[in-house]
Amino acid sequence: MERKEIVLDASVVVKWFTQEEGRDKAIILRDKFVNREINILCPDLILYELSNALRYNPNFDVDDVKLAINSILEMDLNIIVPLSSTINRAIELSFEKDITLYDAFYIALAFDLDFVFITADKKLYNKAKDLGFVELL
Repeated sequence: MERKEIVLDASVVVKWFTQEEGRDKAIILRDKFVNREINILCPDLILYELSNALRYNPNFDVDDVKLAINSILEMDLNIIVPLSSTINRAIELSFEKDITLYDAFYIALAFDLDFVFITADKKLYNKAKDLGFVELL
């Protein structure tokens, strides 16, 4: 049975706006969220990471990046500011798994909420898959 509560990182959400490998799977997740079949939650960090990724994509200009971020806000994606306990867990995971604090933040949030975490980042997946709730897109 498919998990209905998911934390996505920017590597997945950026595919909603680009023609990257795995886009089809990312769009399915987005559509399931829009149709209220699943719940997607992300830390506020997603807005900065997504903006930055699109800013450095040669196919995007200022207006394209603004439009993408505004569309995320308008789709009412569940974006939260994590608690200090989540931040502390992220710091621990960052050291334990030798991953960036940014990546650890998404994983810590999924852990705290008992959600599944989905990433398109194969290196991150390989470092964290043993946690049991980390999936590759």
